Amino acid sequence: MITTDILIIGAGPTGLFAVFEAGLLKLKCHLIDALPQPGGQCSEIYPKKPIYDIPAFPEILAGDLTKNLMEQIKQFEPGFTLGERADTLEKTEDGQFIVTTNKGTKHKAPVVAIAAGLGSFEPRKPLLENLDKYEDKGIAYLIKNPEVYRDKKVVIAGGGDSALDWSIFLSDIAKEVTLVHRRNEFRGALDSVEKVQELKNVGKINLITPAEITGLHGEDALTAVTVTKDGLDNKIETDAFIPLFGLSPKLGPLGEWGLEIEKNAIKVNNALDYQTNIPGVFAIGDINTYPGKLKLILCGFHEATLMCQAAYQIINPGKRYVLKYTTVSGIDGFDGTRKEAPKAVVKAIE
Repeated sequence: MITTDILIIGAGPTGLFAVFEAGLLKLKCHLIDALPQPGGQCSEIYPKKPIYDIPAFPEILAGDLTKNLMEQIKQFEPGFTLGERADTLEKTEDGQFIVTTNKGTKHKAPVVAIAAGLGSFEPRKPLLENLDKYEDKGIAYLIKNPEVYRDKKVVIAGGGDSALDWSIFLSDIAKEVTLVHRRNEFRGALDSVEKVQELKNVGKINLITPAEITGLHGEDALTAVTVTKDGLDNKIETDAFIPLFGLSPKLGPLGEWGLEIEKNAIKVNNALDYQTNIPGVFAIGDINTYPGKLKLILCGFHEATLMCQAAYQIINPGKRYVLKYTTVSGIDGFDGTRKEAPKAVVKAIE
């Protein structure tokens, strides 16, 4: 049986950053993830997608964010159970939790932090005839490697951040990018909407709104789509059609753990520490919900930090922890290494 201080369900950015915050408190972490590598969606779904809301990084690729987080936590030597799904949760007489995976691997810890992102998920697909015929033959619901679309004609459908971000990104790679949305208004970030409009004005993106993709064409592979606008059909030649209508999340086995669920997310106490209705079990990142919740990586980092503070009190009852800024105290790794704060910084703060 694998034992640890904090057992983290999910090895996405929020789960990985929780390892760092726990490490500062001398708490050991072990992570479980159904994917074969750390990083969550950032590694599996869009490793080459640029992310714009990480502090100090005007732009960073999702895969690079994962790489940096892994480097940041290396000194704290976290354990990983990868390629296995957390299936069951039980509480022992001594107040510990045992989580067993679908492959029978057992893990024991006094604190469980669920950082499972959207849980298990699948893309929302458009209702189009012969859609399955062209899947992987011109139709894709996720973009893992943008280079696949270099010098190709690409049609993207959607009105959220993913559709906007990928339209912008591919405008420098693809031969032609067409963005189709059923409304004139977009749901994505305002600066992304403005950027798409700028690229349209200089001829780098074909923007068609309000309109919908209503037909697919091609013998063995997709060669064209039908776009319907104002009741009129227009056939557009394309090498690829990428409908980005979001993901349909499912909690999977987590939904059977006795947690309080609201709209497919786990309710937590955000006024204190992001604990669930089960004492000792926390939910952080996109998997949780509370009044005013924002599904941002940045928010997940904040939630992970407060969760670790609460976990420290559970693991060390009655022991007072004095918060020290890493700029002053430095960082002690579990491997015996120590990163000292620069003396000039310490002196300035003192």
